[in-house]
Amino acid sequence: MKEYKTITRIAGPLIFVENTDKVAYNDLVKIRLPDGKIKNGQVLDTSEDMVVVQIFEGTSGIDKSSGVKFLGETLKLSCSKDMLGRILNGAGKPIDDGSEIIPDKKMDITGAAINPYAREKPSDFIQTGISTIDATNTLVRGQKLPIFSGSGLPHNEIALQIARQAKVIGEDVNFAIIFAAMGITNEEAQYFMNDFEQTGALERSVVFLNLADDPAIERLVTPKMALTAAEYLAYEHDMHVLVILTDLTNYCESLREIGAAREEVPGRRGYPGYMYTDLATIYERAGMIKGRKGSITQFPILTMIGDDITHPIPDLTGYITEGQIVLSRELHRKGIYPPVDVLPSLSRLMNLGIGKGKTRDDHKAVSDQLYANYAEGRDLRGLVAIVGEESLSDKDKRLLHFAQEFEEKFVKQSKREDRSIQKTLKIGWELFSKIPQNELTRIDPKLREKYYGK
Repeated sequence: MKEYKTITRIAGPLIFVENTDKVAYNDLVKIRLPDGKIKNGQVLDTSEDMVVVQIFEGTSGIDKSSGVKFLGETLKLSCSKDMLGRILNGAGKPIDDGSEIIPDKKMDITGAAINPYAREKPSDFIQTGISTIDATNTLVRGQKLPIFSGSGLPHNEIALQIARQAKVIGEDVNFAIIFAAMGITNEEAQYFMNDFEQTGALERSVVFLNLADDPAIERLVTPKMALTAAEYLAYEHDMHVLVILTDLTNYCESLREIGAAREEVPGRRGYPGYMYTDLATIYERAGMIKGRKGSITQFPILTMIGDDITHPIPDLTGYITEGQIVLSRELHRKGIYPPVDVLPSLSRLMNLGIGKGKTRDDHKAVSDQLYANYAEGRDLRGLVAIVGEESLSDKDKRLLHFAQEFEEKFVKQSKREDRSIQKTLKIGWELFSKIPQNELTRIDPKLREKYYGK
């Protein structure tokens, strides 16, 4: 295997090598330092006169006399069912003091988006145990449903709660969690590991942890590693896999860092113009394939910089995914957990996974009525600040109090509380019991007769 000593430039995590033979995009690379140490990299860009290589361990120690070898193969993950219960780093290497994973199969981490023609229509309800998701923004098997958070909001706690509690009710199925954290601190990593181990969730999980002080290049590999593990479990072992990715904002920051090192022309707010395509290569690996028993469902989590939902990362994510769960700083300040704001939240596939035989016949009606009453009650708070509560009609007072009770009883629950969909809908009807039946205009009279006051 030919070794080149033609490094012309080193910029951030990148090295530029000229006068090479033909090299393929994404090829793995070994770099031999002058002191004999070996570093690993991957081809990021290739042309007739120059090859750009990204270095996984950082470029410190590399100089123009370092030797570069192109291995002619792409980055692969060693896959085995023994991955379940293991904690790996962002590059797929064990960090839990366990043995190396003996692979049944080595899979290319690049993967591929599922052909739209081969996609199965999602239709199965996944219960997360969180009322605001299960009732009003239902997660359906095969869906990609992101959580839009802000810095300082408890998105990590919500991610862990979903990892502990997620299940498909009414079915005895192989259910697995792939949890990938990118750019987290050592403290957060310890918190994640302790929670998984203490609650027993680790038994059915594969955890990938990329730390803030790990190279930016590794951060770009982590979600692809996680999704490759998910595809192996889903399509080789017929498992239903829930993939939780946190925090995609750190991933996009690494994309921007690499783009700057390559001196690319920046797009919106300095992010590379291909960020939309890059995010799509992650999100579109979720779904179900016709004729296959397994499935991949995604819960990407991202922090909105400056709480700005029009920021490029949430904006582009919203185009690709099937809805969003939005966390509210106002609810968080009130001490309400989880601070999910149901008004801007949306699950586009919700109607495919609810109703008679899946959740309950009144699910859609209860969701619509809760949303309508809460929206009106929230609007009235602004009016009360101007004219006072005494000026409101009896109906408006009921809606104002409904909004308060909705936040305190329906939205608010403890971090260890796993509510069934039956209990969630029961709480909804308890809130409706304080409103006259004729004001529940979003609910069919037959359903009101069946459930009202029961």
